[in-house]
Amino acid sequence: MSENREHFSSRLGFILAAAGSAVGIGNLVGFPVSATKNGGGAFLLVYALFVAFICLPVMMAEMAMGRKAQKDPLGSYKILGNNDTKWKLAGFLAVFTPFMIAVFYMVITVWIFGYLTQTALGNLDSLANPGHFGLFINSYTVFAYMAAVVLVVNLILLGGVKQGIEKAAKFLMPALFVMLIVLVGYVLTLDNAMAGVKYYIIPDFSKMNASVLNGALAQAFFSLSLGMGILMTYASYISKKDDIVGSAKMVAITDSLVAFVAGLMVLPAIFSFDPNTDPAALSDSSVSMIFVYLPKILLALQHDIGYFGASAVAFLFFLLVFFAAITSLVSIVEVPTATLSDRKGISRKKALGILTLATGVLTVLCTMSFGMVDSLTSFTGYGGQSKSFFDVVYDVFYDTILPFNGLMVCLFVMYRWKKANLSKELSIGSPNYAGSFMEKYVNFSLSTFIPIILATIFINTVATKFFGLKLFGF
Repeated sequence: MSENREHFSSRLGFILAAAGSAVGIGNLVGFPVSATKNGGGAFLLVYALFVAFICLPVMMAEMAMGRKAQKDPLGSYKILGNNDTKWKLAGFLAVFTPFMIAVFYMVITVWIFGYLTQTALGNLDSLANPGHFGLFINSYTVFAYMAAVVLVVNLILLGGVKQGIEKAAKFLMPALFVMLIVLVGYVLTLDNAMAGVKYYIIPDFSKMNASVLNGALAQAFFSLSLGMGILMTYASYISKKDDIVGSAKMVAITDSLVAFVAGLMVLPAIFSFDPNTDPAALSDSSVSMIFVYLPKILLALQHDIGYFGASAVAFLFFLLVFFAAITSLVSIVEVPTATLSDRKGISRKKALGILTLATGVLTVLCTMSFGMVDSLTSFTGYGGQSKSFFDVVYDVFYDTILPFNGLMVCLFVMYRWKKANLSKELSIGSPNYAGSFMEKYVNFSLSTFIPIILATIFINTVATKFFGLKLFGF
C-alpha cells in the first residue's frame, strides 16, 4: 500500500467526483429518450431496480478493491490477487478500456464545446440547419476546439486529487445541478410541456420485453461507470474511515436522479416544439439528439422569448452538457494516468504528457473518420455493416468490453479475493454492514446471478454487434 498516496479531503469530495464520472452525456439526453420509447414509468421502475439490485453490488466491489489495495486497477488486481498471473488480463483491460473510451469521449466532448462556443457567438440559427452537423465535424476548426478541451482536462488533472479532481467536482457538479433545475423549471412552463411529462412518466408495461430489459440494464451499468476502473481508482484515494456502502448508494442515487430530472427537461421541450411528436420516432442516439434535433427545438423558442433569449437557453443547455462531459472525461483519463504514474514511478505531469500524446493521435484518427479520410471512414466491416474507426472504438470498448470487465470484478472478489475479505473491507467505515441483509445480498448476488447476467449481456453484445446474431431472445 502506498502511504504517500494523495487522498480526497472529504467524503463529499469523493462522492461528487464519483458522481461526476457517472453523470455524463447519456444521462442528460440518451436516458430520457430511451425511457420514453420503452415504457416510460415502467422503464424508470425497471431501471431503478437494476441500479439497486445489480449495479450497486458491483459498484461496492470495485470501490472495496480500490480502497483496500490503494492502487489503480492493474495494481489492485495484482496486490489483492497475490501476483496471480491469471488476473493480469483483467487488470490490463480495466486500464486499457478507459484509455480507449477517452478517445471517442474526447471527440464528442469537442463537438459539444464547439456547439457551446457557437451558441455564445450567436450562431444558433446555423446550428439548427439540418446539414450543419455534417459540415461541422468535417471542418478543421474541430482541432482548435480539441486543443481547448485537452487544455481544460489536463489543467484539472495536473492539480492532482485534491486541487484538481476534487476542486473541479465541487464546482462543476453543483453548477450542473443548478443549471439542470433552471432549465427544467423553464421548459415546464412551455405550451404542451405536460404532454412530454405524460409520455415520460406514465407506465406502459406493454412495451416491456427482453430487449427493453437488456437495454435498461445496459444503460444502468454503463451510466454508473462500472467496468471502467474509475470507481476503483477513485476509491484508492479515500481513507479507511470512509463509508463505502453509504458512498456507493449516494453515487447511484445522484446519477439516477440527474438522469430522471433530465427527462423533465428534454421530453417536455420536444413535445412543446411538436405536439404531435411520436416517441417511437425519436433517435436513440445521444449524438443525433444533441447535435441535430435539439438545436431545432432550442431555435424554435425564439417565437416566445426572441432570438437572444433562445440563444441564452441554448448556451445554458450546451454548458450543462459540457460540464457533464468534462467531469466524465476527467474521470476516464485519470485511470490510465494513475496507472502509468504508479507503474513507472513517474510524475503526474509526465504521465499526462505521455497519455495526451497517445490518446491525441487516436482522437485525431477518430475525428477524421467521418469523411475527412476515406480509409478511416470505411475502416472495416462486421455485422453486415461498414464501420468507421470511431465506430470500432465505440463498439469494442464501450458497448462490448464494459460488461466483461464487470464480470471479472465479480469473479475476482468472490473466488480469488474471497467473500470474507470483501465483507471485511466494506465493514470498515460502515459498522452496521457486517451481518446485515445487505452483506448477505451482496455476497449472494455477486457469486450467483449477477455474473450470469453480465456474461449474457457480453455474449449477446458480441453476437449482435460483430456477427449480426441475436441470442437469448433479445
